[in-house]
Order: sequence, then structure tokens, then C-alpha cells
Amino acid sequence: MNLQSVYQKILNGERIGFDEARTLYNEADFYDLGYLAHQIRLRKHPEPTVTYVIDRNINYSNICVCCCKFCAFYKEPDQDGGYVLSYEEIGQKIAETIELGGTQILMQGGHHPDLPLSWYEDMLRHIKSNYNIHIHAFSPPEVVFWSELEQIPVAEVISRLRNAGLDSIPGGGAEILVDEVRSEVAPNKCPADQWLGVMEEAHNQGLRTTATMMFGHKETPEQRLEHLFAVRETQDRTSGFTAFIPWTFQPDYTELPECRKLTSTEYLRTLAVSRIVLDNIDNIQVSWVTMGPKIAQLALYFGGNDFGSTMIEENVVKAAGVAFRLSKEEIHRLVIDAGFAPQQRTMDYTPLETK
Repeated sequence: MNLQSVYQKILNGERIGFDEARTLYNEADFYDLGYLAHQIRLRKHPEPTVTYVIDRNINYSNICVCCCKFCAFYKEPDQDGGYVLSYEEIGQKIAETIELGGTQILMQGGHHPDLPLSWYEDMLRHIKSNYNIHIHAFSPPEVVFWSELEQIPVAEVISRLRNAGLDSIPGGGAEILVDEVRSEVAPNKCPADQWLGVMEEAHNQGLRTTATMMFGHKETPEQRLEHLFAVRETQDRTSGFTAFIPWTFQPDYTELPECRKLTSTEYLRTLAVSRIVLDNIDNIQVSWVTMGPKIAQLALYFGGNDFGSTMIEENVVKAAGVAFRLSKEEIHRLVIDAGFAPQQRTMDYTPLETK
């Protein structure tokens, strides 16, 4: 396949197929790839703005029976260090987030075998009755887990959570949407079709969601492309994904220590290909949490247009030994220094007046 013809197709605004994406990923010059991704970013977002959200990750529990090999955060039910936050403790974290200008909370926990779905419904109601904040919470594997625990359909789980106050669903638990990989790194987690099915059902019920890809563990570059195309096909049907967030696996303190950390070049290459393949998703988020602020700035020229979250609190990646923290002021400085204008947003990318 002629690489130049693939370049031309992209510059013409045409959609590329799997074989073309593979050729691009394997053979394209690094800087050409960045240029092509940036052209698509400019086509979708001609204004020189980079968006971000002020939020906090609240992990309401770390008790989990999923036992994913890549996770350094979870504790098994009888293990020391396991916890479940009280509604009061969650409330304190939310109050602090609002005080810092936050507009949403991202909430995720483990697959806790002893908490019924009603506990999560009560938590959502408690939050909504006491705080004015967007709840971006849970993940497809959690939804599937509750569906099996309660022996009710996924659609009913989503409906009950939505009625209790859930506003949107983050793309957690996607890892790589290829079952061959999932069975190796997360054998107890829902298969790829179920992950995509939860998202499609959420979209059909009116919830917006994000999609993620954690790469750099047991998958091949081709399987990363399979993941991108699976997300693209779902988005073709539903238009429910607001953003795509690729980030690199952090192997320290996990059960996959033999995996190496990917280089910045590998990250930027994958980010650029994501921007090119996912022509139906408006926003691509850069990952300063795993790559650091400098590479995140560079990523704004490799297809990224969103700087993600201030992450007032983050525990999962931190458990793997990686801890970058950025304030709103620091994000503003980084975005301006990279040549763009910072713009605070909501989960669905509605711009907010910056205070």
C-alpha cells in the first residue's frame, strides 16, 4: 500500500480503513504522523483553544474481586488496607472540590462482592441531594458486575443508576478491547463486546460517555488498532462518546513488572493514529498523568485538543508509582506556553467562564 496515497486521503478528509491505519502506524514518519493528526485536530477545532475540566477522582472503595494483573491499587476482600468510604467522607471530598472550582467528580471503585446496587443508588442520591455537581462515575465492568450480582439486565442497572443521579460514564476498564489480551491481563473482567454493549446502552438511554485505551502491556500494535476500530464502529451507531483518552500502562508494583514503560515517541505515535482513525469522536485527551506535563504539551501537536482534568485527587496511577499533580493555574501556563488558549469545560465540552 502506498503511504503517500494514505496521507492524501487523510488530508482530503476521507476515512481510512484498517489496512491503511496499519500501514500508517507501522511505516509513517513520526513527524508526518504528528502533522496529519494536527491537521484533523485543526479541522475539528479551528480555534486555538485547549480545554480542561476541574474535577476529582474519588475511589469510594479499593476492595475488588477482579484481581487485574495491571492494577496496583486494589485489595482483596479480606486483605489489609481495604476500605469503603462513608457517604460523609465522600461528601467532604466533594465539598472541597466545589470550593476549588470543580464542576464534576469522577467516581470509580472495585468490584466489591458485598455492596448491593442499592448502596450505589443511595450514594448517588445522597450526593445529588446535598451538592450541585456532575457525577461522572463507574465503568462498564462495574455495570456488568452489578448486573450479574443482582441478576438483572445491564439496561436496568444503567436505568436505576441514572434515576438515582448518574450523569455520565467514564471509559474505565477498556484496557484493550480484544479478548485475547483481556483474558491475559484481566481474566475476571467483562469481555470486549460487553464493555462496548454497556456503552451503547448508556448512549441509548441518553448518557454521554468517554472511551479510553490503556496500552503498552500485553497487546500488539495491531490489537491497539482493533481497539480503535471497535470504538469507531460503536460511535458510528450512537455518537455518544464525547472524547477518547489513550494512556500508557505503568508497570511498577503490578503483576506485570516484566512490561517496560513505553517511550514518549510510542505514546505520541499512538495518540496521532487515534486522532486519525477516530474521525467521528470530536475530542482527544492528552495524558499528562502518565506522560508528564512536557510530553502533554507536545501531544497538543499530535492530535490532542483537551488537557484532561486537574485531578485534585488521583489514586490508581499513583499506586503504580507515577504521581504528577497540576493546578488550574499550572494547566493554564502549560497550555499558553504551548501556543494555545486554555478553556475550562464541562464533561460534555460546554465551555465555562473561567473565574
